Amino acid sequence: MQNTVGLNNKPKRFIYDFNPEETEITMQTKDLEIYYGKTLAMHNADLQFQKNTITALIGPSGSGKSTFLRALNRMNDGVATVKGEILYQGVDINQPKIDVYEVRRRIGMVFQRPNPFAKSIYDNVTFALQRRGIHDKKTLDQVVETTLKQAAVWDQVKDSLNKSALSLSGGQAQRVCIARALAVQPDVLLLDEPASALDPVSTQQLEATLRELKKDYTIIIVTHNMQQAARLSDYTVFFNMGEAIEYNKTRKVFTRPKVQMTDDYVSGNFG
Repeated sequence: MQNTVGLNNKPKRFIYDFNPEETEITMQTKDLEIYYGKTLAMHNADLQFQKNTITALIGPSGSGKSTFLRALNRMNDGVATVKGEILYQGVDINQPKIDVYEVRRRIGMVFQRPNPFAKSIYDNVTFALQRRGIHDKKTLDQVVETTLKQAAVWDQVKDSLNKSALSLSGGQAQRVCIARALAVQPDVLLLDEPASALDPVSTQQLEATLRELKKDYTIIIVTHNMQQAARLSDYTVFFNMGEAIEYNKTRKVFTRPKVQMTDDYVSGNFG
């Protein structure tokens, strides 16, 4: 537990420690520092992520939560300098010799706005598989049906798989993007504000989908929506000024935060 005392005898930071004998950790960061040029954008972010849970990353704009998320599958490569260890199943993936494409297959990403390709729904879902040389129609058909069902959009699109994915509503398009990420069988799913462009009904459907998916995947989601974080996640990390300030079980972060700054943020006093 990382813990430094501040005002009112409350800690300046609090980072939850998992019991390694009781918990399977899928990902972990150690001594992580992220620089844009010479500017330090992220530090003090040694975090662990439990298998088959949803962890929400919250904080004001510019707090570093998306920078942290993108580091987890090397999306910052060529944009920022990332130092320290990023451990996936005990292997440091932040090394030059690591196959970045294999990292991104195992640690999938869904972006803020739905970004389907200008292809059919079917070809969107199977895109990565076909690029890897998998063209057996029976195999691809099974992947399309399985992943679209996992993403809770199969019933809405099963009769129009050859139509352009660009014709879908925002909520449908985002769930097709989730299916596309699932098609390569990742272990971890990263989502960067996936509901920010969706209406309330689509957001509710997306959240229900993610609750089902955590049975098979470890999910880490950036959100600006405090209510969404409270509803959806098992654990929450509060970021501010490029640091992880508090990491705890979600119900504790929102009802009994240990750090005054966290209390101020979730109470709406700043941010």
